[in-house]
Amino acid sequence: MFKYFPIRLFLIVSLFGLAASACSHSEGDKPTVDPHLAHAQPSPSAIARRIPAHFTEPPDIKSLPPTLDPADFKDKVREAYQAAKDHPQLLAQLPCFCYCDTIGHKSLHSCYEDDHSTGCAVCIDSALTARQLSKEGMGAKEIRDTLIARYNKY
Repeated sequence: MFKYFPIRLFLIVSLFGLAASACSHSEGDKPTVDPHLAHAQPSPSAIARRIPAHFTEPPDIKSLPPTLDPADFKDKVREAYQAAKDHPQLLAQLPCFCYCDTIGHKSLHSCYEDDHSTGCAVCIDSALTARQLSKEGMGAKEIRDTLIARYNKY
């Protein structure tokens, strides 16, 4: 009975993601994908490996909603919320591979505007990885490429 459960779950999640990604956003508020990918011809297997929403340029800091207070959380979750608070424009330029853009998130930053990240290992790992790579001197595009390489293979 449970033998094919992971396959069925993957198919259901994939179909939901495809259906939800067909929704449009207002043009002035629309997050973008990397312009190099805009005209690419996807292979049949690429459909399940789309790049989630993110900004390719840092948005104005005043346009980003505040993140929740890291003090409200513990351990790794607190560290991730602190990373989001310290690096809001960086996280806005990163996709979140839990595919929460299907529920309206515009980037990884959106995950920290509410308690979404508290139960999501992908969100937490992405924020902590971004913080570490930024400390090592990587820019937003390099960090984005690193996260894409890490998560886009699944």
